[in-house]
Amino acid sequence: MRKRFLCLLTAAASLWLCACSAAEDPSGSTAETSAPTEAATEAAPVSEFPAVELSKSWDYDENFETYVSNTVISTGSNKFIAEANNVTYRAWIPVEEYGTFDYRFYFSNTVDSTWARGTREGYVGMPGGAYQIVRAYVGNGGSGIEEEPQNMTPVTFDGSTSREVASGETFWSDPVNFTVEEGDYLLWEWTITGTNIPCICMSGLTPAYADKGQGFVYVNEIPLPVLFGCDRQAESTIITLGDSVTQGCQTTENACEFWAAEISRMLGEDVSLWNQGLGYARATDAATGGPWLERARYADTVIVGFGTNDIITGKYGEAGSTSAARIRDALESICTVLTEAGCNVILLSSPPFNLNEEMEAIRTELNTYIPEIAEANDKVTYFDFASVLADPENTSISLYGDHPNDEGCQLVAEAIAEQFGDMLTGAAE
Repeated sequence: MRKRFLCLLTAAASLWLCACSAAEDPSGSTAETSAPTEAATEAAPVSEFPAVELSKSWDYDENFETYVSNTVISTGSNKFIAEANNVTYRAWIPVEEYGTFDYRFYFSNTVDSTWARGTREGYVGMPGGAYQIVRAYVGNGGSGIEEEPQNMTPVTFDGSTSREVASGETFWSDPVNFTVEEGDYLLWEWTITGTNIPCICMSGLTPAYADKGQGFVYVNEIPLPVLFGCDRQAESTIITLGDSVTQGCQTTENACEFWAAEISRMLGEDVSLWNQGLGYARATDAATGGPWLERARYADTVIVGFGTNDIITGKYGEAGSTSAARIRDALESICTVLTEAGCNVILLSSPPFNLNEEMEAIRTELNTYIPEIAEANDKVTYFDFASVLADPENTSISLYGDHPNDEGCQLVAEAIAEQFGDMLTGAAE
């Protein structure tokens, strides 16, 4: 069920806070607040992960109630295009439900998560530069790149076929009615000009091409909307929030055999799954409370899986691994934001990833904390993701590769669907 009630809750909470702003004495009358003691004048500690505090100021966008994801391909941004001069980008997007719908596309001009060390490719919260959408189209991509796109239909923005985009801005396209026939791709095409444009490293998950004036060539980094939304009547909505293991890296190219896609197929067309997995992402990225986490609250259930990059690469701006305790704090912050927004959360343990001895010790410790996070929050449920993939003889090694292959993803999806099927379809409500 969608969470329209959040707007009312936010207003009620504001009124409640105003009503309680004066100190009360035991007689029931109000009195001036007494002068603070010396200890009380010390600055309150500022959270290392400010997502919970920031979330109190987020506006609720009702468009997310109507327009839900219609693709399992990961969206968001973890890198940026330094410069584009009238470059046309195309991506073939597999859809979850075929047919005719009103589509709207949502955009965010901020980099969501850190790539590598973040020094050159992009980092969490990095504002994109100003750019221009010269034109945009949605079309029918047929069965793939071998077919010429058909029915290229203009996408407009406040009635215009072009748009100037400001740094850090978020915005929607206008609705466009469009049909994707059974077995076909939805084709996204747009021409843009500007600098420092957030993009996603697609990692072979769907065909992506760019034309810089000499014809279309394959690209791995492509700017895209962060939501391919349509007004399909989904009974339940799911968001998968995580790193490259969630995104689906190193599964069969263009085959949608990653575990998020498998779950979507198992649960059927009545469920919308919005994949927000991003390669190289950390829990410490999401816990900063930027647009990425803000979008994640628009779901009935959010599946959260982090840890590997926090351990291997560490928090943006720091050298070395992030400790298990700090990763736990980041995960707690993420879960608090989501559950306070009304989401159910499925929290995954950190999977095996061929780590050295020191890093494996951090992963082992982290995986003792993750069930405790779930126990402390009645809207968070624990899933032992690691045990599905690990070699029983040596749990530090995955039987299906560091990034789970098609077989490993199938097993993960089956286990999640079996354990949480009622929650994910809304049948548990």
